[in-house]
Amino acid sequence: MYQYTAFDQAFVRQRAEQFRDQIERWQRGELSEEQLLPLRLQNGWYIQRYAPMARIAVPYGEVSSSQLRMLARIAREYDRPDPELLAHAQATQDALQAAQPGLALKAPPLRYGYGHFTTRTNCQFNWIPLVKAPEVMALLASVHMHGIQTSGNDIRNITCDAWEGIAEDGIVDCRPFAEITRQWSSLHPEFSYLPRKFKIAFNGAEEDRAAIGWYDIGLQALKDDAGAVGFRVLVGGGMGRTPLIGAVVREFLPWDQLLNYIEAIVRVYNSYGRRDNKWKARIKILVKSEGQGFIDAVEKEYQAIVQQDGAPHTITTAEFERVARHFVVPPLAPANRPSQVDPQGQLYQRWLRQNVRGHKLAGMKTVTLSFKRVGFNPGDADGDTLQALAQLAEDFSAGEARLTHEQNLLLPWVFASDLPALYEAARKLGLAQPNIGLLTDMISCPGGDFCSLANARSLHIAAALTERYQDLDEVFDLGPIDIHMSGCINSCGHHHSGHIGILGVDKDGKEWYQITLGGADGSRLSGPAIGGKVVGPSFSAAEVPDVIEALLDTFRALRQPGELFIDALRRVGHDPFKQAANGARHPKPEALLI
Repeated sequence: MYQYTAFDQAFVRQRAEQFRDQIERWQRGELSEEQLLPLRLQNGWYIQRYAPMARIAVPYGEVSSSQLRMLARIAREYDRPDPELLAHAQATQDALQAAQPGLALKAPPLRYGYGHFTTRTNCQFNWIPLVKAPEVMALLASVHMHGIQTSGNDIRNITCDAWEGIAEDGIVDCRPFAEITRQWSSLHPEFSYLPRKFKIAFNGAEEDRAAIGWYDIGLQALKDDAGAVGFRVLVGGGMGRTPLIGAVVREFLPWDQLLNYIEAIVRVYNSYGRRDNKWKARIKILVKSEGQGFIDAVEKEYQAIVQQDGAPHTITTAEFERVARHFVVPPLAPANRPSQVDPQGQLYQRWLRQNVRGHKLAGMKTVTLSFKRVGFNPGDADGDTLQALAQLAEDFSAGEARLTHEQNLLLPWVFASDLPALYEAARKLGLAQPNIGLLTDMISCPGGDFCSLANARSLHIAAALTERYQDLDEVFDLGPIDIHMSGCINSCGHHHSGHIGILGVDKDGKEWYQITLGGADGSRLSGPAIGGKVVGPSFSAAEVPDVIEALLDTFRALRQPGELFIDALRRVGHDPFKQAANGARHPKPEALLI
């Protein structure tokens, strides 16, 4: 893992102190709410539906045991709402649910004292009072963490494939390049007030596990015939109101030109991106409208940077080596813990099949701990669990873990001989569900339970589906299926890329849900990135679980031996699935009286 230098440490500490001063001036009335807004956003502090939300960056997903312990401390000591605020929020939620059409699903109670893993490998807290933000920022800085540029119209947290550097199909370990890009982009003086937020993702393996086609800039590592490292550059991907897949603007960019080329892309966007309409302000709209003109403008800007400016952002070999030496195999030793696990037991064997993958090192495995379980929202980890995760990482994974964009946690350095003991420890924590990649491994944003932008809640849908599909025989029989849920068109739950997508929409002040089919994130399972297609008119919350069941029943009836859901859907087409979904609608109350 990357270890902060004295400069890095001073940088985040200074930023924390600056924010402390800004909050104190706001408290004294010297800064208005409007003046504070961009300052708190660029430090990762939102004001959400009921309380502030803090978004903590976990660059390219890597997190240490000491950082997990600090997140645990923040969850326990700071993620605590005022009792009156919590009571008001719960009453509001109860009233909202009572007003829903049909028989509304039971919503889980609002909880506090936990962190939430997001699809972009951040960790969010939903109840920290804003007056406590400076204390939290200082604590984060003490363990090489921060919230800088996790919100606002700037370059956001840099993401990667969670298996960078350890994957059996790895081409290039992109973590050094992601770290160099993070350092370059942090508080970049020209790119701190872009037309809209800007997201960059790297993938260094044959399989795209980072969904790079869906990013503003997606970077696929390659090697040419001579073995030289470079990147295929995609620009203009994104979800939201207008889902688009990134266009290839460079087939092979030499690695040392990475920052010069990104600089050119963002300069063009900063100059020509729309600022009059936030729904049309993302770079994807610019790329779509200008086409080849955009690519030509980037090339012209890039040549100017190289020829006129002297290529100031060229990555030198010395700089690359300085950063890359942090991303080496850590000191490894097996835990050699005794275990009572039956190595032939069905649950253990299923866990090995779903949650354990290979490793580039002989005798090693990667293990994904599932944060999709009954009684918890997808991606949630309370303070006790975060503390226990730190110990698991130390005992079994050289003190390192990684967040995945599926809202789970990966242990990257596990000895195969330690798998039974690790399984036993994970099972005691409730994190050994053998469901990675299966139906109940759902992605979901917090939705209207917390987010002020959401049109509808999503967590009660996730809870209902999780409870309905607890029969592991059934889940294994159905095979890999991606269900992604978002509470609004902003698509934080990546509903566009789900084999089955669920989108919350507002109709006359009530919550409804649009269902999409056939989305893909770019992985080997799903195929090239593509947005799902809408089934038809939206459904009530109570109808959604029955709609999902109808879709799955249709798959069972139509599949060929060994065929996966996404393959069957593409083979037979959407029509039988659409008919099944619409056939699952509940009768209107007045129809029951006839």
